[in-house]
Amino acid sequence: MTVLTSTGRALAPTFRSLTVRNYRIWAGGAIVSNVGTWMQRVAQDWLVLTQLTNNSAVAVGITTALQFGPQLVLGPLTGAVADRFPQRAVLAVTQALMGTWALLLGLLVVLGDPQLWQVYVLAGLLGVTSAFDAPVRQTFVTSLVPPAMLANAVGLNSASFNGARLIGPAVAGLLIAAVGTGWVFLINAATFAATFGSLMLMRRSELVPAPRRKRGRGATREGLAYVRSRPDIVLILLVVGLVGSFGMNFQMTTALMARVEFGLGASSYGLLGSIMAIGSLTGALLAARREKPRLRLVVGAATAFGVFAIIASVMPGYWTFAVALIPVGLSALTLMTAANATVQMTTPPELRGRVMALYMAVFAGTTPLGAPLVGWVGEVAGPRWSIAVGGIAALVAAAVVVLVVSRRQELHVSYRLHERPHLLVEVGSAQEPVPAGLREAA
Repeated sequence: MTVLTSTGRALAPTFRSLTVRNYRIWAGGAIVSNVGTWMQRVAQDWLVLTQLTNNSAVAVGITTALQFGPQLVLGPLTGAVADRFPQRAVLAVTQALMGTWALLLGLLVVLGDPQLWQVYVLAGLLGVTSAFDAPVRQTFVTSLVPPAMLANAVGLNSASFNGARLIGPAVAGLLIAAVGTGWVFLINAATFAATFGSLMLMRRSELVPAPRRKRGRGATREGLAYVRSRPDIVLILLVVGLVGSFGMNFQMTTALMARVEFGLGASSYGLLGSIMAIGSLTGALLAARREKPRLRLVVGAATAFGVFAIIASVMPGYWTFAVALIPVGLSALTLMTAANATVQMTTPPELRGRVMALYMAVFAGTTPLGAPLVGWVGEVAGPRWSIAVGGIAALVAAAVVVLVVSRRQELHVSYRLHERPHLLVEVGSAQEPVPAGLREAA
């Protein structure tokens, strides 16, 4: 379908959400902030790995755990906040706080003698703030675009994040080599002003806020009960949990490969992230064209990720390893976008914040659980195994889903219900009852 802009010019279907003014403003601020976020991730790991420790992958894993662990612990609370309070106001607070933590870390490095415990503390504060920011940021897009554009907007959000991933690590690598890690943190602090400014520039009259949940107890139980009634979502959480735990620690694993396996510096490390983002950005743009993601796509992407991660782990040299990261990035992004869009598009608006908080808790929150173990594997067995273990975990997750789906008729149909609602008649007449969540998935 061809979409026209306000000036009457044709816009490719991939970018149709950009016809909405509020979304354009949000996307513009997000790309700037995302570049800064990727710069800080690279700089933070490099600071811990090379300046505060003697190439300790475990220390990097602990830092990762502190930054992403709060999403796992606070998920139920943050989901209730996302469904209860105005999203625009919550985002304004979280963005201001996240900029403050980046500023403090930058000042510590530039003006003083940073200690590892200080990085741990600020990583933890950033993690707590991000735990409240993530579910709101994920669901805020539904207030910016009409429902027909939701899958496209989710895909473009991923494209923005991974486009920034293409730029951020390379810029961070150059800046670290030129002026040190401290200035990278200060630049990231400044980029949060872009997101904060975009929130202020939006036309409030054009926002379509999701229904707010009234005050009262049981918000968390209500969200968990809904997820339990949706076996398709449970399987998606299984896949993203296993892959997130063991396969998404790229900042740590590529740092180990660059520093330990190939004996290279910060610029080469940053370049690995940018090369991998070529595949991620391609996957995001393809996802933006896809209107109805399915569980089958999630499983297929997990399988592809597992295969390509194992292939990358055995590449003999720096450049062959770098090229092998492109399909890893493409399959990883396809998996993340398909899972995210499937959960959002098939969840009622009044429950979306709590469900997405649980999704983010499982996806981002399990990464720190696996990070110390993956770091230990990298130190004991070598950096290559730290990547291979993620591929193995992805293949196991895909195999479990295929096995479960093949044995349960309602799950075999579940990933097709929201695409072909007439199947409800066929399934409803079967002997086995259809779970309530599958009916709502249509």
